Amino acid sequence: MFPTPIHNKSFPIRAVYLVIVISILVLFLLPLAAIVLTSIRPGSDISSGNYWGIPSRFALVENYGEVFNPARSPMLKYFINSALITLPAVFFSILISSMAGFSLAIYRFKGRIALYAMFIAGNFIPYQILMIPVRTMFVKFGLFDTIFGLALFHTAFQTGFATFFLRNFIVELPFSLIESARVEGATEIRIFRSVILPLLRPALASLGVLLFTFVWNDFFWALTLVQSDKARPITFGLSALKGQWLISWNLIAAGSVVAALPSVIVFFILQKQFIQGLTLGGVKE
Repeated sequence: MFPTPIHNKSFPIRAVYLVIVISILVLFLLPLAAIVLTSIRPGSDISSGNYWGIPSRFALVENYGEVFNPARSPMLKYFINSALITLPAVFFSILISSMAGFSLAIYRFKGRIALYAMFIAGNFIPYQILMIPVRTMFVKFGLFDTIFGLALFHTAFQTGFATFFLRNFIVELPFSLIESARVEGATEIRIFRSVILPLLRPALASLGVLLFTFVWNDFFWALTLVQSDKARPITFGLSALKGQWLISWNLIAAGSVVAALPSVIVFFILQKQFIQGLTLGGVKE
């Protein structure tokens, strides 16, 4: 019924499998390695066509120092803007969606299924068609080109997916725990805070990593809702490293590595909880 584990296959099959896996891994990591190598390469190597060879000298401090040089580019400000946008958006998205998921999973009220269907349907709408109405609405309400406006949009935009994600986890929890807490006289808020949230820690960690990655790496909505440096996140701010007549690819590569590091760090910090959250409920007893 189930496929035979690869370690139980014959040697030729295992050898072919290993070659295929290594080849795919190399193809996947090659562009990443090129970006990291370019970020420590001097500009003279780029001009001379030395893209893949050993750098003539390592310009690690020079390139990364130039990226955060205020006289060269406002990348530090862009980094802070991304943090001010991402952290509140992730926090409030999880807060709102956990309460909404709790209500949709536990309470039986009229229109519950229709409301849940709206959360699901919202995830299938191509976000590109929302560009003009969202931009128009932000201009009308004075939220255009502001950090608060972009954080507010990401909070609202990610809440639908987060509610769908958490509701499915809460439904799988034993309802007897909630009934026992009610018998003991616990209020609904106390049940949510003391019973549901501790059991949702793996799911919350998984959701937090996903939402942080989605919001931090966003480029489309930053391009749509921001036009000045005062609210520009780091993903959109990488274009500031381009000169008028010459593009410093080594600096852009260094800026790209800096922009990608927070997502990688968050994942490795919450790696254990992230994997637990994704596999929770995957095995039925």
